Amino acid sequence: MCCESTKTFSDTVLWKSTSEKNKRRREMTNEELTALLNDMSLEEKVNQMSQVVGGFFDDDTVITGPMAEMGFTEENIALSGSVIGSMGAETVKKIQKAYMEKHPHHIPLLFMLDIINGYKTVFPIPLGQGATFEPELSEKCAAVAAKEASVSGLHVTFAPMTDLVRDARWGRVMESTGEDPYLNSRFCESMVHGFQGEDLSEEYRIGACVKHFAGYGAPTAGRDYNTVELSEHTFQEFYLPSYKAGIDAKAALVMTSFNTLNGVPATGSKKLMRDILRDELGFDGVLISDWAAIEEMIYHGYCADKEEAAIRAAKAGVDIDMMTGIYSDNLCRLVKEGKISEDLVDECCMRILELKNKLGLFEHPYKDADEEKEKQVILCEEHRRLAREAARKSFVLLKNEENILPLNKNEKTAYIGPYVNSRNLMGSWSIIGEAKDVKTIEEMLKQEDLAEHAVFAQGSPMLGADVVLEGFTEGVQTSPSTPEEEVQMLEEAVKAAAGAKKVVLCIGEDRLQSGEATSNANIQIPEIQQKLLDRVAEVNENIIVVLFSGRPLDIRAIKAKAKAILEVWMPGTEGAGAIADVLYGAYNPTGKLPMSFPYCVGQVPVHYNEYATGRPHVEGKDKDRFRSKYLDIPNKPLYPFGYGLSYTTFAVSEVSLDKNSMKDGESIQAAVTVKNTGTCAGTETVQLYLHDVAASVVRPVKELKDFRKVTLQPGEETSVEFTITEPQLRFLSENHIFESEAGVFEVFIGTDSTTANKAKFTLEKQ
Repeated sequence: MCCESTKTFSDTVLWKSTSEKNKRRREMTNEELTALLNDMSLEEKVNQMSQVVGGFFDDDTVITGPMAEMGFTEENIALSGSVIGSMGAETVKKIQKAYMEKHPHHIPLLFMLDIINGYKTVFPIPLGQGATFEPELSEKCAAVAAKEASVSGLHVTFAPMTDLVRDARWGRVMESTGEDPYLNSRFCESMVHGFQGEDLSEEYRIGACVKHFAGYGAPTAGRDYNTVELSEHTFQEFYLPSYKAGIDAKAALVMTSFNTLNGVPATGSKKLMRDILRDELGFDGVLISDWAAIEEMIYHGYCADKEEAAIRAAKAGVDIDMMTGIYSDNLCRLVKEGKISEDLVDECCMRILELKNKLGLFEHPYKDADEEKEKQVILCEEHRRLAREAARKSFVLLKNEENILPLNKNEKTAYIGPYVNSRNLMGSWSIIGEAKDVKTIEEMLKQEDLAEHAVFAQGSPMLGADVVLEGFTEGVQTSPSTPEEEVQMLEEAVKAAAGAKKVVLCIGEDRLQSGEATSNANIQIPEIQQKLLDRVAEVNENIIVVLFSGRPLDIRAIKAKAKAILEVWMPGTEGAGAIADVLYGAYNPTGKLPMSFPYCVGQVPVHYNEYATGRPHVEGKDKDRFRSKYLDIPNKPLYPFGYGLSYTTFAVSEVSLDKNSMKDGESIQAAVTVKNTGTCAGTETVQLYLHDVAASVVRPVKELKDFRKVTLQPGEETSVEFTITEPQLRFLSENHIFESEAGVFEVFIGTDSTTANKAKFTLEKQ
């Protein structure tokens, strides 16, 4: 042990019998929690601050080798406050029971896991959910994930990830909802509400953990775990708002990020964790490190050794050390030596006890864990229906030349590509989802009587025979991949394409090519799939690409050869059914891009809400050399933020304002008339952007401030109104405070971020 316990369980007054313990714990007050804290030994308190993997609690586990080197002893593990990586009602209850029986105060464990976009029922990746522009739908998805996770014994998820992302080279863009602070904020708060509800102790609720604090989504050069270089202005105005939204929504936890910011690792930054997170943003919940992030401060060159790392993290207010043993191996001794105050330990431990109390674990240590409910709830029909709805709403129609979509099931159609018969539709962070629970596109088309005139061919493996994804142990190659077999697959696909009227080419990234530790300088589809596209295009010009990806890709070559492109992200458990719905017109696509698709990787980071320059590029004046532009590529992305087509068309009228000026405390009504000018019913997402024309610091050319969805029948029109208020005009001014300034503002209303449809008003200040 790192220190001796000063009290035994038999010495304790409050919990000397099981019946009295249960009675008292149903009524835990702050005073009782304080009494519990004061009765705990220093060792107990310190180990509450340590998180270990569930495998450490296996009956036959012996702490030797690497585990011991990490600072873990059997005594530490017996007192650890939380577990990562164990799930399943039977498993969790077994661990919890054995743990509590041995613990001096019978304090229950917290069980945590990465439940990113679903538990067993997997929804679209978060970037895909961002494409729905429907935060309330993500709230429902989070509630379902919480229900499945809670009956499986879990108490906390490490979600939502609300990092702002602008660089598609970074693989973890898949976990974010995109490049816009407002959109991210809306989704973050909705996901927190979905996971937590109104009361964490309620049935089927789990704690949400906003991550990664802070700035993790802006790694230099798009390389994961890299340093972050952000000006204070950019950090405060663009990156902080979505974290704040989660904190305002009462997220139970926040996770520190791996990166440095202003030269200091986030996990040891008192400015970030004390001044900004605790004091400015008002967060009073549990702060947990990311995996081994406390130890990594040594490798950053910020701490000389594990002892210093423990001191830095504790002083920054990091409550839980995820999987390093640094707290459990050092803090007791450091307190005894006077190098750190026991008050810091008490502060951290109390927040952990408070979270356990909010979850109701002192009364119900198993909470919702229930083997029978697992069978009833997980992957039930209701959850699958929601997964299918979320998937089809996430799809973005990028191109539909000659109205080649929707398909007619009586036309001969060739389905070609490695995703035709793939079950890996869930994304790399869907760690609990299982491929056996997913139908393939071919299976779904046959099930729904859409395959009578369809032929199917794989065309290529997901990746070439010579491609290996380093570090991944699960099989990437889902098909034969010898050169001879690749040739045969390709020839079969070309033959199928030549004999069909239309080709649906199901291609894209492998699910393991995006996610953590998957930074890419080349963000195109795999080379072997590009070859497949080229060969198919030689024999059939009617190509529809169904594109799977965890990030925006460089798809110039696809755009040049396909008449239609449907971006489906990693769509989840019910992805195949949703794809069938959209391809055959049972559902009219409604998705909008939450992140710009670059023209090529040379543009990234690229985003719509950029600042103007002193020499802005002017469209049509490409020969004007001394402007802010590339010589070899356009400035604009291939497809911008907010973009997405429908099977129908919409017209948006000029913007009308109810007045041309307003004062503090007043508002302006901005309106447009939206008309369905096409031949089928459809839904359009009408987007409101604002631009401060001149201010004390330069302002973005546009900023999303609101959006509305409208569903219209052919020929139908409706008025869409937005209320503009003074708080929407605030920004981080030269005074270093968020305030609005008098002047002219432009109001843009349209169907994507490139809209030029605008009106102007003036803000008057007294």
